[in-house]
Formats: sequence, structure tokens, C-alpha cells
Amino acid sequence: MPVQYKQKCFRCKKNYVTASYRNKYVMCHECQKGELQGEIKDPEMKKFFDIPEEFYEKNSFLRDIKANYLRYENLSERQIEAFKETVEKMKEAKKKESKDKK
Repeated sequence: MPVQYKQKCFRCKKNYVTASYRNKYVMCHECQKGELQGEIKDPEMKKFFDIPEEFYEKNSFLRDIKANYLRYENLSERQIEAFKETVEKMKEAKKKESKDKK
């Protein structure tokens, strides 16, 4: 896993976003929210992108995948698999976090 650091949002220059050397232009959730607003017509993909909003807030990769789908209206198999894996990891982390609080 690459070293991560906080960097100011490329667009608004107010909010800090977690970045690594792989991310050249990072955007906060607030700035990218407009790109994520769109109608998904395919019911299968609508269900696919129906995850908690906090996952989109925390992970720029998930936001990028959804923005790409809204822009081009399709995803490659590798993008779909990576999205599913990331969501599963985040769900497991959330479950573990809730167990630790109890």
C-alpha cells in the first residue's frame, strides 16, 4: 500500500483529501458531488451503485467509477470487480469498527 498523505482539493482548495503518489488531481466529495448526480437507467447498475453515501465520501475510487459510468454508460469487467472488492472491504471494516465500539 502506498504512503498516503493529506492534500488540499484541486478544485476548491479548502478541503483536505487523502492522496498518494498515484493521485495527481484529488477532489473532495463536495466538489465531485455534481458529477455523481445523474440518472442511472439500467436497473442492474442502479442496484450496483446503491451503496451508503459515506462510502462515496471516504473513497475517491468509488466516486471515479460512478462518474465514469454516468459519463460513458458502461464499465469494464475489471472496473466492476474492483468496485465490488472495494465495497466489500469497506463493509467488513465498518462491521469490525461497530463491533469494536461495543
